[in-house]
Amino acid sequence: MSHPATRATINVEDARILEHSVYAGDQYVMRLQAPATTNAARPGNFVHLVCDPAIPLRRPMSIMHVNRQAGWLEILYKAHGQGTRALARRQPGDTINLLGPIGKPFKLDAYKNKPLLIGGGVGIPPMIFLAEHIKAMPGHIIPFVIMGSEVPFVFTPRPSQIMVPGAPHGTIACIPLLEDLGIPSRLTSRQGYPGCFDGYVTDLARAWLIAQAKQLHEIEIFSCGPTPMLRAVAALAREFNLSCQISLEEYMACGVGGCAGCTVRVSTANGPSMQRVCVDGPVFDADTVFPVANGSS
Repeated sequence: MSHPATRATINVEDARILEHSVYAGDQYVMRLQAPATTNAARPGNFVHLVCDPAIPLRRPMSIMHVNRQAGWLEILYKAHGQGTRALARRQPGDTINLLGPIGKPFKLDAYKNKPLLIGGGVGIPPMIFLAEHIKAMPGHIIPFVIMGSEVPFVFTPRPSQIMVPGAPHGTIACIPLLEDLGIPSRLTSRQGYPGCFDGYVTDLARAWLIAQAKQLHEIEIFSCGPTPMLRAVAALAREFNLSCQISLEEYMACGVGGCAGCTVRVSTANGPSMQRVCVDGPVFDADTVFPVANGSS
């Protein structure tokens, strides 16, 4: 994707806060009226917004959900620094300036029959957006979604009514929004939350993949979350010889490719390259970000 083409798709928009809800663990869901950005948003895109007029640097936020007809989008974030704590104080009716949508999205079509979506922490929002997108595509493809968190989930988990091969006994907690759409999901945590798998997302994903042994050729993986989790997901995909796309989380200043403050080392056909997460990503093929060390498996 060329840099001018990328920038040409970015809107500068004064978005009005429609709803702003707080959840356990200093987590917030904000609904923003931003019709231009919402209409162009695709799974994996993010917005770069002003948290407070007194704070000059914007903050990147993944898009979790959109309603194109109503012209709003939702973001999920955790208040943990100056910017996000200032954002947490903003009220419905306030206006927030944002840039968006930004970044290279997950692929938008030609999915295999069994997409596996893995999200962790603040990497959950892009997976919800992607799951809804895949479900709405022609072809009746239904993804399987695994989400992990070490703080309470921002939704109230409930027992799933959708069977999931390979899910250990008692692993029944699901995401209500996805369950209502007929999308199977399971939750993981090491905090002992009821119905959740006790372990990492990759542990549950491995159990599911083993149960799909005869259909591995129909599976591909999409993931977003902290770097250690993404590294483990990339290794899991390599273990089962599956294609895998990941969305990276990086601090960024400008968000539009000008400052090069969010560069990561990526393997290309022409050798290693430093690429910017904001415009060359945030979505990359997992093997380019986490290549096999020294050619080993």
